[in-house]
Amino acid sequence: MSTHIKDTAHFAKTVLMPGDPLRAKHIAETYLHDYEEVSNVRGILAYTGKTSEGKEISVMASGMGIPSIGIYSYELYTFYGVENIIRIGTCGSYQSECHVGDVILATSACSNSNYASQFGLKGGQVSPCSDFGLLLKAYNNAKAMDLNVHVGPIFSSDIFYDIDPDYYKKYQALGVLGVEMESYGLFINAMRLKKKALCILTVSDTFVNKDKEPDLSQEERQTKLDKMFKLALTMAE
Repeated sequence: MSTHIKDTAHFAKTVLMPGDPLRAKHIAETYLHDYEEVSNVRGILAYTGKTSEGKEISVMASGMGIPSIGIYSYELYTFYGVENIIRIGTCGSYQSECHVGDVILATSACSNSNYASQFGLKGGQVSPCSDFGLLLKAYNNAKAMDLNVHVGPIFSSDIFYDIDPDYYKKYQALGVLGVEMESYGLFINAMRLKKKALCILTVSDTFVNKDKEPDLSQEERQTKLDKMFKLALTMAE
């Protein structure tokens, strides 16, 4: 089926995709029952198991950046019968009301990536969005869980260490909630393949409240994202 995922791997209809393979492992070991490792090609770990409600779900790392999630999401959608991919990750906040530890549900993703150039749109810009049904379900579940949740557009950047430290202000002024590095590619693949995608993020650091709110530590980014994980698991069908 692919050179990047084990051919015999079994995936549920819905796959959660953190970036880090160890985060995928943590989610499986902490939140799933009767789970098994279904793929580990190139160190990208994938698991399929059941939630506490007995619903089947998979979790698989996406790797870092749009090219990486572009490969894995395409293959999951195309070769393994996956219908829904939900990116779960961290982001930097561009807005003062989005505090470290808050949850963001992305309505859409803008980007500086060249990923959409493959479609030859002659100067047109793709504005990929999350699936409304998944977004609405996640929002309602987040409110029922009493989470501090924000809904709006995000920025998927190809650059982590930007030469211009004030670059973010251009997107901040447009109301973009925060920055991460994967969702644009995922959303475009879902649109292209007529599948469904969603992005749920935890604010790990802030561009605007740095003097008041410390960043999540490396360990916390790995293991202290409990609210987001539990919300994502409610999306199992």
